[in-house]
Amino acid sequence: MLMLHISDIHFKSPDCLDQWMDPEFPIRTRMMRDLTEQVRKLGNVGAILIGGDIAFKAATDEYQTARGWIQQLSEISGCPKERIFVVPGNHDVDRGIIKGSVQIQNVQHAIASTPLAGREWKLKQQLRDETTGQLLFQAHSAYNEFAAPFGCQIWPTKPFWHQDIPLDDGVSLRIYGLTSTLLSGREGNDDKERDLYLSPLQTVLDPAPNTLNLVLCHHPIDWLEDGEAVDDALNARAAFHVFGHKHKQRLQMDPSYVRFAAAAVNPSRNEQPYNPGYNLIRLQVDGAGAERCVKVEVYQRRMQDNPERFIAIQTNQGQDFFTSSILVPVEVAIPAPTSESIRAATPADESHEYSTGTQAIQDAEATMGEEDTRDLLYRFWNLSSSQRRDIVTSLDLLKDGEMKLPEPERYGRALIRAAQLNIMDKIAAEVANLER
Repeated sequence: MLMLHISDIHFKSPDCLDQWMDPEFPIRTRMMRDLTEQVRKLGNVGAILIGGDIAFKAATDEYQTARGWIQQLSEISGCPKERIFVVPGNHDVDRGIIKGSVQIQNVQHAIASTPLAGREWKLKQQLRDETTGQLLFQAHSAYNEFAAPFGCQIWPTKPFWHQDIPLDDGVSLRIYGLTSTLLSGREGNDDKERDLYLSPLQTVLDPAPNTLNLVLCHHPIDWLEDGEAVDDALNARAAFHVFGHKHKQRLQMDPSYVRFAAAAVNPSRNEQPYNPGYNLIRLQVDGAGAERCVKVEVYQRRMQDNPERFIAIQTNQGQDFFTSSILVPVEVAIPAPTSESIRAATPADESHEYSTGTQAIQDAEATMGEEDTRDLLYRFWNLSSSQRRDIVTSLDLLKDGEMKLPEPERYGRALIRAAQLNIMDKIAAEVANLER
């Protein structure tokens, strides 16, 4: 499978609303022309990973423009629109909302001011509170509206997402979209290195059999105050670490993992050196048994000034791509939970209908990466708000009080619940009926 990795597109309104007045438009055109040529040589892209900073100030019209461009990118790369994955960056946080809300500032300060040893507990406390949990995500509202059709929205009880996509020979790639921006934009200000916090809540990367974990996160390790602990967790549990933010194209190949740092598609024109860029990553399963591995080829493309075009970053041997190989971990499968263990793991206040247990909930979310399911998600979010409400209420997929939640969370919960109950076919039938 060939994956396209881009980050830091920075659609900035009002400039991006008129391509003839957008100084960044020609760079995106150059990138798309180069990508078209690379696809001709290498084959179609199977997944697009977008590492944050889609917008510039998290404005709705910026995301509307971004959605059209990403759709075009999907078409020229041959990638199904259902295989697009996104995470938020600091520019996807509406700092104006934070600056105008003392309550949000207080919540962020309560977490950031807690010594690192106790910060996980403090973050849990804030996320689990009905009021403060929602406050932490208020500045992500426009991002969440944009991300929902891709199944990549986030909310207090799900601050990151994970989805599976198949490779070959029974091997899966589990993509974890981590949120490094919960403390971003404090008091409406720019972030600084080591200002941010990821937490162990987001590095529970389950070692599943025949599965390689890929982590997609906007901020790299050195921007996280808990960076050392995050580094250890990723090195032990994830084969691929994919970052953005710094606008510097870097590649680190270790025997057990590969770490990517993206250039920006549209860096600031004041940056020196000015190096727009993107990555193509090919994964191919090879071998058998204990020798089974995933061969990795990385094509790093950057723009040169004169003539203005994208070129390959070459190896010391003059090759246009870098290679590595990662062994597929041999993990012993754990037996599926029994009915008794599921009942024991279910909170007492859960209705019997949804009593499926934590592991089942996690697996239900992972199945959202299946191509048919992601196509259904895309179609579901193309319906009107009232149509979406009618579907989930007719199937009794909302709990008391959830109607007041923001739509990306409200219907995101309902869809995962439908997957738990194995009734996505009923969602599909309802959507198809409304599309006629």
